[in-house]
Amino acid sequence: MNVKKISNRKISDIAAEQIQEMIEKDSFKPGEKLPSVRELCEMFGVGRSAIRDALTSLQGKGIVQVKQGEGTYVCEFDSSRLFNSHHLLPGIKDIQELFQARKMVETGLAEMAAKNRSEADLNKMADLFSESSALGWEADYEFHMAIAHAAGNEILIQFVQFISETLKKSMMDFHLYIQQQPELVKQIEDQHRNIYLSILNQQAEQAHKYMIDHLDLVEQLLQRSILQVHLY
Repeated sequence: MNVKKISNRKISDIAAEQIQEMIEKDSFKPGEKLPSVRELCEMFGVGRSAIRDALTSLQGKGIVQVKQGEGTYVCEFDSSRLFNSHHLLPGIKDIQELFQARKMVETGLAEMAAKNRSEADLNKMADLFSESSALGWEADYEFHMAIAHAAGNEILIQFVQFISETLKKSMMDFHLYIQQQPELVKQIEDQHRNIYLSILNQQAEQAHKYMIDHLDLVEQLLQRSILQVHLY
C-alpha cells in the first residue's frame, strides 16, 4: 500500500521560507514594510501564531526587522555586516561595489600566484579551469579560490571567500544565464585558460591583466543576467 508520509515541518517554517523567497525575488524590496500580520495570514491561509513565529525566525536571520507599533520591514544590505552575515542579498549597487573589491583583491592575488604557485597549485587550477564555465558556480568559485590559495595570503583568501559567499545567489543566476549562450561559456573558459597559463609561466603582469579583463566581462554579464531575472 502506498502511503504518503506526513510532513513534520512546522507551518511557521514553511511561511518563513515563502516570505524569504518573496524578498529574494524582489516582491518586497529592502527598506519596504511587509503587509500586516493579518494580511499575511490571509495571504498564506495560516494562523497568526504561525506568521508571528515566521517573522521572529526571519528577524533572527537578519532578513527583516520587527518594529513594535510600526510593523515589519525588510532589512537593507549592510556592508559593515559583510564578514559576519551572509543572509542579506545585495542589490545592484552593492554588487557593483563588491566587484570593485574583487578587482582590487583578485588581480593582486593573480600576480602573487604567478610568483608563489607550487606544482600542486598548478595541478589544481589545471583540473578546474576547463570545467568552471561548464559546471557552474561551484567550479568557477573553486578555480578562483585555487588562485587565492596559490598566492599564499590567508587574510586575502578569507576576504575572497566572504565576497564570493555574498555574491553566491547572483553568480548562480549568472551561470544559468550564460549556459544559454555557448559563445559566452567559451569566452569565459578562454579567459580562465589565459589566467592559468600566465600563472603557470610566472608572468605576473599578464596574470593581472587577464584577471581584470575577466572580472570586467563577468560584471557586465552579471548585470545583464540580473536585469533578465527582474524582467521575468
